[in-house]
Amino acid sequence: MWDFSIAKALGLLIRTAPFLIFRALVYFGIAVAMVVVTGAGAGTGYGIGLFGDEEFRATSTMWGGIAGFGLTAGVIFFLRDYLLYMVKAGQIAVMVEYLDGRPLPYGHGQIAYARTVVTERFGQASALFALDRLVRGVISLITGLVEGVMLILPIPGLNQIIGAVRAYLKIAVGLVDEVILAHAIRTRSENAWEAAHDGLVLYAQNGRAMLVNAAWLTLIAWALAAVVFLLMLAPAAGLVWLLPGEASGGTFIFALIFAWAVKAAVIEPFALACMLQVFFNVTEGQEPQPEWRGRLTQVSDKFRQLGERAVGWKPDAPDAG
Repeated sequence: MWDFSIAKALGLLIRTAPFLIFRALVYFGIAVAMVVVTGAGAGTGYGIGLFGDEEFRATSTMWGGIAGFGLTAGVIFFLRDYLLYMVKAGQIAVMVEYLDGRPLPYGHGQIAYARTVVTERFGQASALFALDRLVRGVISLITGLVEGVMLILPIPGLNQIIGAVRAYLKIAVGLVDEVILAHAIRTRSENAWEAAHDGLVLYAQNGRAMLVNAAWLTLIAWALAAVVFLLMLAPAAGLVWLLPGEASGGTFIFALIFAWAVKAAVIEPFALACMLQVFFNVTEGQEPQPEWRGRLTQVSDKFRQLGERAVGWKPDAPDAG
């Protein structure tokens, strides 16, 4: 049915609990910041709206909330390097170590250990972000090609199911960059660019197995996210009740924000733990096939750039962003 063990994935999350807690603190902190700043913006807008009629008050409250949400989102965007370097890459590192049977430190030492591993493989955060950006570029092209083929197929009712297709593709290829980073860590290669280049080829030549398992993970992730969203409706409604003015739509938005935090903190690491199992199992003993490397080189500029960075890499040379 699928090529991953749910029990093993849960065990992996438990064994790497310090990072799971760290990740939860980061993403729930982001969620709280979004809610607080959005609420403050809405409150400011409501105060301004008191100088006008009811319609003006409702409009100013809405735009105040939007401004607060946009401000928080902008700050998070500028912190994306840190989130990738300290949170995602760090957890990937300890997952790889655990799956390969290496001993892991307990408690806070696990986070420091992961930072050492990530630094050894990728150097500074800017280098890791540059590498991840190229990998994501290759992935985006693959996603766009698949969606384009789906859209031109003469299938009745396709427009109604394209949302489900996009959600499936998000799981199918959305974790590819993290899987590729895991491959670069696991190979212990000093040239992370070459390891990522090879990892994309291995992923492509085992695409069928990866996509089938991603389909099952899509269903599991949807079910878990739906349950979390429903559980978050009650506390979200309580927060909305504290806001000034009419803000019934805020219940839905705040529930989505907190559900996103749970998804990012817990559901995504679970899905990654499953996909790492699949990738490591199906690629065991394989070498990147030249024909697949050639296909990716033909269709993706980002893949060619990644190959050029791999060829031009020199030990101890600083990586440009």
